[in-house]
Parts: sequence; C-alpha cells; structure tokens
Amino acid sequence: MSFREELRPGDVEAIGALVARSGVFSKAEIEIAVEVAAAGLSAGPASGYRFVLCDGHSGLAGYTAFGPIPATAASFDLYWIAVERAEQRAGLGSRLLAASEARALALGCRRLYVDTSGRADYAPARAFYERRGYRRAATLEDFYAPGDSKVVYLKILPEAGAP
Repeated sequence: MSFREELRPGDVEAIGALVARSGVFSKAEIEIAVEVAAAGLSAGPASGYRFVLCDGHSGLAGYTAFGPIPATAASFDLYWIAVERAEQRAGLGSRLLAASEARALALGCRRLYVDTSGRADYAPARAFYERRGYRRAATLEDFYAPGDSKVVYLKILPEAGAP
C-alpha cells in the first residue's frame, strides 16, 4: 500500500464508490464527499481541502479529507475518513489519521475537529477517535435529525518541536 496527497482524475469517482461501500453514509453524505473531492481536484490547495489517500492492490483502499476552518487561527476540520471494509480493523484508518494529523500540523493546525453522528451505528467511529486521543468537545442534540445528535471531537496537536 502506498500513501499520497495529490488527487488524480479517477479519484473523485473512486472516493464516491468507497464512501458508498462503507454502508454507513447517506446518499446526501456520499454526494458531499464527491463534491469535496471534485473541488480538491479542480482547485487544488486553493479549495481549502487537503487529502491523504492510500492505494491498495485493487484501487483506493482509504482516504481522508481535511482542511483549515475559515476565519479561525490554526483550527482544522477532518471532513472525511473512509476505509475499505476489508481493510477496517487492520490499522489503515489509524495510519491515515496519523498521516493527516502530521500533514495538518505541518500546515499550521493546532486544533483538529471531527464531526460525527451520535447514532448507535456510529459508536465504532466515536470509539476510534477516542482511542486516538480525541475528546468529545460538544454534543448538539437532534442536529442531523430527531434522535441524531452531532458529536464534535477535538484533538489538540503538539506545537512544533514539542514531545
């Protein structure tokens, strides 16, 4: 498997397919993932989106999308992380997240935020972030729909040169 940061023309479709195969995201969320990838491909870093992609033996095995939050000083959002089902629980998600954190830190990020759902089927995602040092910063009740809260996680990244 190899990691890269540059999007290629076929990645927009591959990202849409990967996110759809995850079985967790709604149709609207899949469309947003495709829109983010298309913006990143067409405008590059000027889009505000950055990516870490992992190519596997049979195509895109996983990816992340992240970027600075407009009008903030050193705060970034992790917009997407998705991994092929066959690669889940094998460490690829952790490696993608660590690579994204390192890249965001190099770009000046100090506070990395992640939004996820409070639904029961998102419990593994919430546990994933918590095991990697993210803390629950906020819960917005009924944000996505009645009974579906938005859970915001935060990780404070170390200052350059700090342990």
